[in-house]
Amino acid sequence: MRDHQPVTLEKFNGLWARGDVENTPMDHFSDCNNVQFYGPQGFETRDGIGIHQSVPAPVGNILRMYNYPTSDKQTLIVLVKNGANGDIYHVVDSATIFGPILSIAGMFDFGFVPYNGRAYITPFITELVGGLNRERGMQSQFLYVYKGDGTAARKAAGAGPTTNITAANGAAGHTDAGVHIFGYVFETDTGYLTAPGGLVAFTTLAANAVDFSNVAVSPDAFVTKRHIVASKVIQSYNGDPTGYQLFFIPGATIPNNVGTVLAGQSFFDADLLDDASHLLDNFSQIPAGVGLCTYHNRLCSWAEYDNISVVRVSAPGEPEAISQIDGLISVQPDGNPLTNAAELRDVLYIMKRNKTVSYVDNGDVPSSWEPTTIDNAMGCGVHGIATVVDSGGSNVDYLIVATYLGLTMMNGKYILPELSWKVSSKWATQTFKTDNRRIQIVNDSVGQKLYCVLTDRTVLYANYANGFDPKNIRWGPWSFLIKVNTLALINISELLLGCDMV
Repeated sequence: MRDHQPVTLEKFNGLWARGDVENTPMDHFSDCNNVQFYGPQGFETRDGIGIHQSVPAPVGNILRMYNYPTSDKQTLIVLVKNGANGDIYHVVDSATIFGPILSIAGMFDFGFVPYNGRAYITPFITELVGGLNRERGMQSQFLYVYKGDGTAARKAAGAGPTTNITAANGAAGHTDAGVHIFGYVFETDTGYLTAPGGLVAFTTLAANAVDFSNVAVSPDAFVTKRHIVASKVIQSYNGDPTGYQLFFIPGATIPNNVGTVLAGQSFFDADLLDDASHLLDNFSQIPAGVGLCTYHNRLCSWAEYDNISVVRVSAPGEPEAISQIDGLISVQPDGNPLTNAAELRDVLYIMKRNKTVSYVDNGDVPSSWEPTTIDNAMGCGVHGIATVVDSGGSNVDYLIVATYLGLTMMNGKYILPELSWKVSSKWATQTFKTDNRRIQIVNDSVGQKLYCVLTDRTVLYANYANGFDPKNIRWGPWSFLIKVNTLALINISELLLGCDMV
């Protein structure tokens, strides 16, 4: 030791797990655990963990959770395993829990997206096919909507009326004389408009208003209004009230789900501008998929049980209005299901486990959007795109994607070397073929930290305060006495871990 020259570590750059340990740089450790970084050089033991819920019976056996921003606060939507059932709870804060708001047998994972304070939920299953995990929407299940108020979640969309409306010439008023088709539409408490129903043909008189009766009360308590629709004058009526273009009559609304009569409606055909015909093509029950995202204010859902290569896309501003005819994107089938999707810089990126394609809204129906292949080798799993702080979504300029190669930046193309280049040996030990759905990432862009649940249910932590690039990012694995299933950020940078009961 007398001739030994001490080595001074002026800074510590975290874990190096790449190739032979003999190649570990002097400012890295070949093995470390449960450290966190502060400042440009410092490191210390990671913070301890505590129980988030301060209620007599906290929810446990947590399988999946997401940050759920409601209209007035940051909350959590949490899936719990309850025997053979999956129960979803709304954790408002540490002392307030609603639920279960949704319980489905066999639901052990789900996709989620917030939209205008509501939560949209899609249950899915994981199967092992040919030695690879495969996720797809649960068979005979649907997209659900939760209003955030503690009432039970329900199926999104809804069925239209079936009872025929009754029309009669009323008091003095005005219409274009001739045969019109009349019907009505239900409106739900989330603003969804059902397909028109109760269609009848009736001959109006030019000098009279039209009275409507027998407007059926919906059996669904979530219906809040009913709107009368009409065709323009039909010159040659064929006896069948279906197949004609329908429009909303301005002001012809029953603002409740109680009354059955609406009298004194005057209108001209020139007033019929708001088309209702497209509502006939919408799903009344939307099939469950694997995941959900938004693009151009549209709701997107993908990988149904029987359509693993199809993305369903809603009308703009109407997340529950999805056309069965042209509200879809069909990605080239190759035996692999769609896994994930996200919007970045006005482009919708759609992933499979090892493929990425993109689509751009051309102003026409989604089925007309043209694909562009981004990468034929890199994609991600069903939770493999990082959400950002406590709001979800992508950063302005990039996505962080958990590819088979590693955690990788994507800004329209995948940036190599990957961010996790320094810990590639550790990344290579993960069991992606069977457990890829366990990978989940959150990005604390304020604190400049990444947290990633690995397939072995530990957490890979990174600090990028010294630079968001493969060279300067600092990695450190975290392990716990618990096995981590999921994670989320609330209150900007507070990390929550979801685990099984211990």
